[in-house]
This record gives sequence, structure tokens and C-alpha cells, in this order.
Amino acid sequence: MRDRGLEPDFPPDARAEADRLSSPARDAGAGTRDMRQLLWSSIDNDDSRDLDQLEVAEAQPGDAIRVWVAIADVDALVKLGSAIDRHAKANTTSVYTAARIFPMLPEKLSTGLTSLNDGEDRLAIVMEMTVAADGTLAGSDLYPAWVHNRCKLAYDSVAAWLDGTGPMPPALAAAPGVDAQVRLQDQAASRLRRLRHEHGALDLETSEARPVIVDGKVTDLKEDKPNRAKQLIEDFMVAANGVTARFLDQHGLPSLRRVVRTPKRWDRIVELAAGLGGHLPAAPDARALNEFLEQRHQQDPTRFPELSLAVIKLLGPGEYVADPPGGDPPGHFGLAVEDYTHSTAPNRRYPDLITHRLLKAAFGKRPAPYSMDELTQLAQHCTQQEDAAQKVERQVRKSAAALLLENRVGEAFDAIVTGASDKGTWVRTFHPLVEGRLERGFQGLDVGDKVRVRLISTDVERGFIDFARENHGQAKRS
Repeated sequence: MRDRGLEPDFPPDARAEADRLSSPARDAGAGTRDMRQLLWSSIDNDDSRDLDQLEVAEAQPGDAIRVWVAIADVDALVKLGSAIDRHAKANTTSVYTAARIFPMLPEKLSTGLTSLNDGEDRLAIVMEMTVAADGTLAGSDLYPAWVHNRCKLAYDSVAAWLDGTGPMPPALAAAPGVDAQVRLQDQAASRLRRLRHEHGALDLETSEARPVIVDGKVTDLKEDKPNRAKQLIEDFMVAANGVTARFLDQHGLPSLRRVVRTPKRWDRIVELAAGLGGHLPAAPDARALNEFLEQRHQQDPTRFPELSLAVIKLLGPGEYVADPPGGDPPGHFGLAVEDYTHSTAPNRRYPDLITHRLLKAAFGKRPAPYSMDELTQLAQHCTQQEDAAQKVERQVRKSAAALLLENRVGEAFDAIVTGASDKGTWVRTFHPLVEGRLERGFQGLDVGDKVRVRLISTDVERGFIDFARENHGQAKRS
């Protein structure tokens, strides 16, 4: 972390500031609504303790569904310019490594006083959306409110229950009425998702490998797959972030937008599609790409994650940009949305905390707490630090993978090329899901090609996993 400009430890003044905090924020301010009577619930990872969002839904006349998304009001305790804020601004994100989490905020806050923990009253910023039958938003609003989490749920068990492949989660069974709530939320989310896909949002499916560590030893790489409950939350978060961006613009305030620009390697995406019998236009077209992806998903679902991974690598990374009121940001190519900010995870992402401060300025009819120059600098800094954090997380994952594979040198694996540039060629094996550098036999390969590779060396400390191409014949084009 230090090598990449991240601070692993909280400075003494930030720790002292956290020690002085003893209870959740109580200064609600004018206009704060009391919404604690609603059947709020959270859905997150099994081991998540920093709960940023709650959801609740209500059927409306005409087949509409009103959805409320409550986001933790972190700014109520973490004031601009405070010692805790300065550390959060330095890192801009929590860093999740296989061995240890380095939170952006002291755990006393992120998993306690500013977390929307079950059974607790908390201050939040609420995004209200009315979802019509066709997935459009018939109305939306934002405001501060008191909320109360009735039920802490986890993705995997909720997904199995929604799919009919598992029982009702015990926490759900113990909270009367929340089960009907979650089903209604699932219905609203499917509407939002269907409309986004009609507009060209990319339907991608990837698998991530999470190291399993027992007693300090890496015992396995667990595949973390998408599921219905994760989609539900993702759909709500995309919608809530869009509502937030438009709200700030309508109130004459700037925003920090999250964008994915037009893919620079569209030509390679076109080539991949052609190799699979598809046709894409010469100019980048999100809707055409999604139609192709949907066809491939139906034709070859087992290998679709491989194609998804290649497309994600070729789309390129997201970034933050400062957008003035009435501006015209480039939008998010992969999500097929033009208005998109980050506002739904302020316990672990600094851009979201910035957005909440801008929202509070709108609520109070005050000027923005940041100038455009400050927002521009923050956008660049947040993009840079997010990239640094991802590199740290990836390096630790690779160290864990190297530890798992150090006794398998000489074995051969099926793999896909995930990176190809002057800096080197990288491949990802399918079983286990491990990424490493292709040291020999990389000539002529490009992203998306499938190859047979042999493990030639590992370096646990540096996270290096090196492969050689098993044969030097023609690579199998995807």
C-alpha cells in the first residue's frame, strides 16, 4: 500500500477523533423525515459489517412500485476537513485484501456508528423512485430521513430463496412482512434491469476468485459468482446513482460523475464477435454489443463468462470526472446511462461522501462545499487511488494464488488471454481462477484468445505467477 501511495494506518489525530465519538449522529437537521416504521432490510455479503444501504418497496396504483433506497449519512459524523476526513481523502477507498481489510474510515464508524446495522436507528439520505411497469421512473426525490434496519440478509441465501432452490433465510423468517418486501423489490429491480438492457446496458457475467484463508494458510480459491440478489441490489444502486446525478443537476450543483468512455479497443471486440459468428458495427455501439452478448449467452452459457471477461478488459476502466451544472459528461458505456454518480457506499468510497455533501447543500439551498477546481482535482485523485487500491488487492490475491500453486509448478492449464500490450501478456486459467504473466510463447496472442499454458514459476512475496505457452501453434480465436 505504501509503495502505491496508500496509507495503511490511521494517523493519531484520526484515531483520537474516533475515540471521542460515542453514539450515532443525532443532529438530524430541518426537513428530516421519520421513516423508521417502514420494513427496511439490507442485503450484502455474508461477512459484510459496513452496511451502506437499505431498501424497501411499496405497491402503487397502476402496477407501479415505489422503491426507497436509504444510504448511510456518513457526513453526519465525518465532517469536511476533520482528521478522519483527511485520512479518507488520502486513500479515497477501503482496501479489501485476502488477509486483511484496510477500511477508509475507522471501524468504530464504518462497522458501527455510521453502518446501517440491523436493529439500530440511523440517519440516512433516501432516494425515492417510482418504477412504472415498463421500468421507467415515473417520479423520484431525495431527502434526509431516520431509518431502522429490520433484517440483515446475505446475497447467496436470498438468491437461493428467490430462485426456489433454497429455504427462506432464518433472518427473513424472523422479520414478519419483509419476505413480501424482498419479492416486491425483486420485481421492481427486474423492470429496471430489463429497460437498461433495452437501452444497451451490457449483460456481462464474470467470476472472481476469493482466497479462502484458514489459520493463516491459503486453502482454496472460492469462485464468487453473480446471482439474483446481487443483481437486485446492483439495479437499485444504478437507478439511485442516476437519480442522484439528475437531482444535483436540477438544483444547479456540480457533481462527481462515474464514467466509462467509449472503448478504445472496439476493433478487437468486433474481431472477437466475428470469430464467434457475430457482427458488430465499426463504430462503438452498446446496444449492438449487448444484443450479441445476449445471443452468445443463450447459445453457449457455460463459456459466456470467458467472453464477458475479455469484453470487460477491452472496455477499459472507469474514472471519475467533475461535471458542472448543465454539463454533458461522457456517460457510462457499460451501463448505458448518461447520468451516473457514486453515492451509495460512503462508508468505503470517498466520492460517495463528496456526493452526499453536495446533496446536503441542495437540501439546505446552500452553495456547493467544493469549487469546480477542487472537484476536478478530487476526481483525478479518486481515480488514481482507486487504481492503486485495485492493484494492491490484485497483488495480494496473486500472492495468495501463488501460495496455493507453489507446489504445482510444471502442471498445464487451460487459459484465456486477459491482457496484451508492450508491457507484457497476461492469461487467466479457468481452474483455478488464477491470473499470471505469459513469459514464453506470447507472440501473436491478443485479449480473448484461448491457450494451453504450463506453470513455470511462482513468487509468493511479489505475487508473481509465470506461465509458458504449451504449444506454439495457432492460438484458438474466441
